[in-house]
Amino acid sequence: MSNVQRTYSMIKPDAVASGQIGEILAVLEHNGFRIVGMKMRQLSVAEAEGFYGVHRERPFFPDLIRFITEGPVVTLALEREDAVVKLREVMGATNPANAAEGTIRKRFAASIERNCIHGSDSDENAAIELAYFFSAVDLAK
Repeated sequence: MSNVQRTYSMIKPDAVASGQIGEILAVLEHNGFRIVGMKMRQLSVAEAEGFYGVHRERPFFPDLIRFITEGPVVTLALEREDAVVKLREVMGATNPANAAEGTIRKRFAASIERNCIHGSDSDENAAIELAYFFSAVDLAK
């Protein structure tokens, strides 16, 4: 029985500035993800605060907003079996020092703060995050 689902990912400004978009997309595709939506854009402070609103009361919130708005990001709608869980595996631990060999964060991230990629952490958040950046007409069938 197939459990094909969609999840949301974002290549963060550090990886965009370092020219790592293509390599990260290649890792995703190599791991069975189908890109069904993709946009490069510069997030406004308001968009970033809305997206990361769950972290508003956390001490790192201002730094997170400053970082995510410092340059363009690539927003991604991805599809594959067990997409949410598999993306978390392929990304690796938030802190690249703790990430498994071969994961995106182990290969490309500089630090826990500048960790090159975001991925939805649950089916519920994937639906919310996809809808935040993509309308139905933006996504491939």
